[in-house]
Amino acid sequence: MSLILFLFAFFFGSIPWGYIIGKLKGIDLRHVGSGNIGTTNVLRAIGKKEALITLLLDISKGAIPVLVVKIIPSYGDNLFLIGLVGIFSILGHCYTPFLKFKGGKGVATSIGVLLAYMPLAGLITILIWIITFKISKISSLSALISFALLPMNVFLLDYPEEIKFFAFLFTTVIYLRHIQNIKRLLKGTELKIGDKK
Repeated sequence: MSLILFLFAFFFGSIPWGYIIGKLKGIDLRHVGSGNIGTTNVLRAIGKKEALITLLLDISKGAIPVLVVKIIPSYGDNLFLIGLVGIFSILGHCYTPFLKFKGGKGVATSIGVLLAYMPLAGLITILIWIITFKISKISSLSALISFALLPMNVFLLDYPEEIKFFAFLFTTVIYLRHIQNIKRLLKGTELKIGDKK
């Protein structure tokens, strides 16, 4: 049963909504802007409405698998299993088999996982993202700062040890997926929202 849940989470997370929405508009996001299939590139290459739809769908990819596990009587209290399901959802988004294992950065899907798995910490992460973005106008920097603070927030909120572990793991995945962004931030060449590549 656990394997089925992991596979469901991975393949549900693998649905490349940004790519699909782009294709419906006649645009292959892999060849425009940053080449990413996530919300930021949809906003830059297509528009606000499509970006919002992509954001909500990508968030659902993280939230729904976690919520499904939480309502199963024999699994709903297993925080470690729920965390693993969340990780599989995020990895599905980041390495979707539908696009030769090249997916998004995992931010929106991770937010979905957080909201379903550790709701208060998830809301705080969103708030930090919004504040950082209002100041910087840089999506990647907002993600890096908000997720850097996630383990500390989880610790201060005194969540169970399993959740503390996965908070650190979620942050690690986000940072690994943003290595190129970090390099551009250090060089001062990272694009702000509204900039054209």
